[in-house]
Amino acid sequence: MKVVISTSGMTFADVIAIARKGAQVEISPESLSAMASTREHIEKLAQAETPVYGISTGFGALAQRHIPAGDRVQLQKSLIRSHAAGMGDPIEREVVRALMALRLKTMCSGQTGVRPIVAQTYAAILNAGITPRVLEYGSLGCSGDLAPLAHCAMVLMGEGRASGPDGTEKPVAELLSAAGITPVELREKEGLALINGTDGMLGMLIMAISDLELLLDQADVIAAMSVEGQMGTDQVFRPELHEPLRPHPGQAVSAANMFAALKGSEIVSSHRHGDGVVQDAYSLRCSPQVAGAARDTVTHAKLVATRELAAIIDNPVVLQSGEVTSNGNFHGAPVAMVSGLLGNCGCRCWVNLRAKDRSVLGCI
Repeated sequence: MKVVISTSGMTFADVIAIARKGAQVEISPESLSAMASTREHIEKLAQAETPVYGISTGFGALAQRHIPAGDRVQLQKSLIRSHAAGMGDPIEREVVRALMALRLKTMCSGQTGVRPIVAQTYAAILNAGITPRVLEYGSLGCSGDLAPLAHCAMVLMGEGRASGPDGTEKPVAELLSAAGITPVELREKEGLALINGTDGMLGMLIMAISDLELLLDQADVIAAMSVEGQMGTDQVFRPELHEPLRPHPGQAVSAANMFAALKGSEIVSSHRHGDGVVQDAYSLRCSPQVAGAARDTVTHAKLVATRELAAIIDNPVVLQSGEVTSNGNFHGAPVAMVSGLLGNCGCRCWVNLRAKDRSVLGCI
């Protein structure tokens, strides 16, 4: 299985394939060309007298300080080392692979200013099954997944901690050497491009949505079975009681699923007439309304996640014109808010199963 990453990004299915199925990644020639072209702009700006944030200046509060050319490699290394400061238990391999795939996706857009070798080496680490040790707590959310991504960038530099394909932790230098991978010495702008993203929280959101879509279908079947078990009626699931009267799309879908599952049921039909029951229990009658509300919440979350998946998250960013400019697109609020919404609706079951990873999910 292989996922080709181009300047147009990737799909939900691509993320799941890389994260959970071990799909190999390949960078398209179009992306390599775009990265090389953008890097030319960065090199010119690095040699210019006018300071440009992240290229010839410090970061954050030091944005106004010009950094001599001879100190810039060390500055990029220091940026990564200082931000690789997570705490807690390691997060799951699939989450690390998802966030790495998404960061690679942004690099391959050609709008971050990294050299092609940076993206190629990042892809090689993924393909070799090397998993950086990323810790549970540390994502800022408001400034993106700086700490999780910094732990990954450390491995790119030949530092930090990681495990091999068999899950055994070994020295990073040993893992890279065995895979024929040469560590990268970061240059101007590249440190920022490796950590300014919402990739950890987005990766978890995409996997949550994928799981919840399956769970919601199963919930509808279980609800229908409960109706049978309680010797109830399928008549409350008729389509004319839902979309025309209360037009929530998710409710209509769940009701239709339950109605279809009970079609031809001998148990339901045996109690359709003459059993003296006026109406079924609240919990049975309201099943489509509850499951449907969860469906609509997941649909909204998927819309937000799809938009974020199409986004290029970095600061500063290189526009198509070649202009390098600062922005605030690294803020995790859009992803965090829908993640919190999923965690506070009927979808709480999934979040509770993975509660120890909530910091990466971006609940700020």
